[in-house]
Amino acid sequence: MSFLSRAPAPAWPLAAPADDGPGNPWFSWRYVHDNADEILSALQFHVGLTARAVIIAMIVALPLAVVSYWWRPLTGPILALSGILYTIPSLALLALLAPAVGTTTDTAVLIALVLYALLVLVRNALAGLTQVPPEVRDAAAGMGYGRFGRLWRIELPLALPGILTGLRLATVSTVALVTVGALIGRGGLGDMILGGFRNNFYKAEIMTGTILCVGLALVLDLLLAGLGRVLTPWTRERKL
Repeated sequence: MSFLSRAPAPAWPLAAPADDGPGNPWFSWRYVHDNADEILSALQFHVGLTARAVIIAMIVALPLAVVSYWWRPLTGPILALSGILYTIPSLALLALLAPAVGTTTDTAVLIALVLYALLVLVRNALAGLTQVPPEVRDAAAGMGYGRFGRLWRIELPLALPGILTGLRLATVSTVALVTVGALIGRGGLGDMILGGFRNNFYKAEIMTGTILCVGLALVLDLLLAGLGRVLTPWTRERKL
C-alpha cells in the first residue's frame, strides 16, 4: 500500500448549490450554511496547528540565533542546516517522518511545519541581533552588563523588529503549508480544498477553503503587524 493511499479521506458532506446560481457555482452560501460545523472544525484545526508550529519553531529558533550571534563560526553551519531542511519537498519530508511518527498523524505535519519555519525565524532573529549598534553594546558593557544581561535587556529588545518580521513571514508561510497536510488527511482547510477536487471538482468547497485560508493568513499578519507597532514604538518615531 502506498504512502498516499493510507491517508483517510475527510468526510465532507455535499450540500446543494445555491438556488440562484448555476449547478456548480464557485461560491454558495447554501454550502456554507449546510456545512458550517465542518468548516468551523477545519478552521479551528488549521489555526491550532499553525499556532503550535510557529510557537515551537520560535522556541527553537531564538536560541539558535543567539548561539550564531555569540559564536560566529557556528553561523554558517546553523544557517546551512536550516536551509537544507527548508529545501526538502513537503511530500518527501512527510514520507521521511512516517516511519518514526506514523503516516497520518498531526505530529508528522507539525514536525514538518516547524522545520520549514526555522530558516526564516533564525535568519531574521540573527539579522536583528547583528544590527544592534556596536556603540550600544559597548555602552552596555561599560555599565556592567554581562553577556546574558546585555542580551536580555539591550540586544533582544533592539532586535525585536527583525524578530517580528521573521515571525510574520513564518506565520503566513505556515498557514499556507498546513494545507499540504491534506495529503495525509491532516490539512485543516486544505482538506476542504483537496476534497473539492475529489468531489467532482465541487467549486463551492474549493473556494470556501481557499478564501478562509487566505483570509486567515491576512488576519494573522495584520495582528502581528499591530503587535509589532505596540512592542517597538521607537521604530515609528524614527520614521517620523
